[in-house]
Amino acid sequence: MEDRLVGIKSREIYEAPAATILHAAHRALEGLTLTRDTLRFDRLVADELARLIYDGLWFSALSRDLRAYVASSQRVVSGEARIRLDHGSAAVVGRRSPLSLYDKSLATYDEGDAFDHASAVGFIEIFGLPLRVEAARHGAVGKHHGAAWTWTDPLLADLPTSVTDPEPAAV
Repeated sequence: MEDRLVGIKSREIYEAPAATILHAAHRALEGLTLTRDTLRFDRLVADELARLIYDGLWFSALSRDLRAYVASSQRVVSGEARIRLDHGSAAVVGRRSPLSLYDKSLATYDEGDAFDHASAVGFIEIFGLPLRVEAARHGAVGKHHGAAWTWTDPLLADLPTSVTDPEPAAV
């Protein structure tokens, strides 16, 4: 079901198998080469740009500016993707890029990995701070004042406020 610019709903079928395959391959390479925030924002830009183009606004200033952003964000997207085609579906089965952001030594928990696991403790403390403040605020308001957290008892008293390292393992 499609929503046309003038507000009419219509049934439309568009078939573009080659474009579908290219999009799948491109998304796979973006997943390797772009940051999480860029990927998230790119989805918003793609939706807006598609709407502008569908509505015939290719030559608008917004369309021009969004296309400039896309050109900038895509400058690092390159590589190879392997796609398996089977009964009308396209599945990515492999990908690689010389500009990949993946680093196995950071992404694994194997012995000798490069990630400093002790640094996670401080990150968790800082990242969780707004949630602890929110929980304390709603917990303080409680069930009698229509707090958003009335469906659960306050948990702040049960949350650890400090983390200690266990005894070092014997080598």
